[in-house]
Amino acid sequence: MKPCIIILLTLLSLTSRGQDLGTPVVAWPESLQEVYGKYKYEPISDRRFKHEDVLVALLVQKNLFEINEVAKSNEGRSINLVSAGEGEIDVLLWSQMHGNETTATMAMLDIFNWLSATEDGYDSYRNIILSKLKLHFVPMLNPDGAQRFTRRNTQGIDINRDALRQQTPEGRVLKNLRDSLDADWGFNLHDQGRSTTAASKPATLSFLAPAYDVERNVNEKREDAMQLIASMNNLIQKVVPGQVGRYWDDFEPRAFGDNIQKWGTRTILIESGGEYHDREKQLIREYNFLALIHAMHSIATKSYEDFSESDYLSIPANSRGMSDVILRNVMLSGELGTHLTDIAINFTEVQDETYARYYLKASIEDLGDLSTSNGYIVYDLEGLRVEEGQQYSKAIVTLSDLTDDQLNALLKEGYTDYVVKKPNFFDQNKFIKIVRSGNDNQVQLGNNPSLLFYEGDQLRYLLINGLLIDSKWTTEEIRAAKKRL
Repeated sequence: MKPCIIILLTLLSLTSRGQDLGTPVVAWPESLQEVYGKYKYEPISDRRFKHEDVLVALLVQKNLFEINEVAKSNEGRSINLVSAGEGEIDVLLWSQMHGNETTATMAMLDIFNWLSATEDGYDSYRNIILSKLKLHFVPMLNPDGAQRFTRRNTQGIDINRDALRQQTPEGRVLKNLRDSLDADWGFNLHDQGRSTTAASKPATLSFLAPAYDVERNVNEKREDAMQLIASMNNLIQKVVPGQVGRYWDDFEPRAFGDNIQKWGTRTILIESGGEYHDREKQLIREYNFLALIHAMHSIATKSYEDFSESDYLSIPANSRGMSDVILRNVMLSGELGTHLTDIAINFTEVQDETYARYYLKASIEDLGDLSTSNGYIVYDLEGLRVEEGQQYSKAIVTLSDLTDDQLNALLKEGYTDYVVKKPNFFDQNKFIKIVRSGNDNQVQLGNNPSLLFYEGDQLRYLLINGLLIDSKWTTEEIRAAKKRL
């Protein structure tokens, strides 16, 4: 469809609902993706930011927004309510109920920049949102968990299981906000594991209109939430086709999302999952930005009413089955003979003492016929001979004793594992595996094997800490491949 036709149809649709649009300059909402970079809050560009980083971001937003401290965490960090708009429809959005689920907080900071902008072609759209809605954001509900990049608060409680007892300050303030605002809409913003799928692809975003009872009945308000999700899905499918899922809707009587739906607020859960080559979730941050602005506009114009419950139910249900890496057609030889297997590898993020840095540690999560499983990175190693990686015979005091070029030369000789007497945290990011004694190079569940793959007598690939390295790669090419994990 031509851009001029898109603009015309958008105008007709919105004008038919009695909205005063002014003079729109750009098509809505797809064009937002093209200019997203103008609104991205650049100082935060990875997932492990802290409470103070969010406070700095809020300092520049005082002109449009009303910012109030509404509670303190157990460790005395402020929990803030950021409000904007003059409408009669109250919309409450909260992020980082789980401290290590940071994607939506980043998106909120970008949305603040968009709402504050002027004369960029979107004034008529944001004017509709701000005149019809009263927006209430709680960025980083669990600042103590965020400080340690962990799920729970300092009491060790999962806040999302504290809706009934309300033993956490974070849970109490969320309940009080919902009640005092009598919020019409609520957005419960989370992150989910990278292994979650929508059909055969990663569930990059998953949506849910939570159940409010065990029978998963649908009343008028839950149906509204379903319709809005269908509208959001219609947009996001254009951005990441086939990578939108419908989250599991089993009723959890202790959870906030289920209870906020039960208490009368139309509730939408958004789970940010995995995307190819986006471990820091900067692309998924952008998708949240698009989805949430589109949702606000849909509520303001009631355009979500164009969608149905059946549209919502047509979104593929979530399942699990994405691995970080899959090695296909690996021919293993051992005491029990020779057999063909696929190998699924997942990474664990190992944090440093500041909770600001991490390295990836690989381990085998599954073996056998994995033809029905998928991975973010998939290698077919059919026809190659496999051997265990070699351990360098000389112990090294510090890894700085060897340059990257020296390590690369040793790598081409099949040396994958090294004993380092005084390793530092960043040594784990080198293209070697640091060992203390012995090895775990046997292909078994839970192990992190270093493997060599030969084509005839020629070393072709090396598997080191989950990264398959081409023996012909330069140091720079290895480093670039590691970043894509």
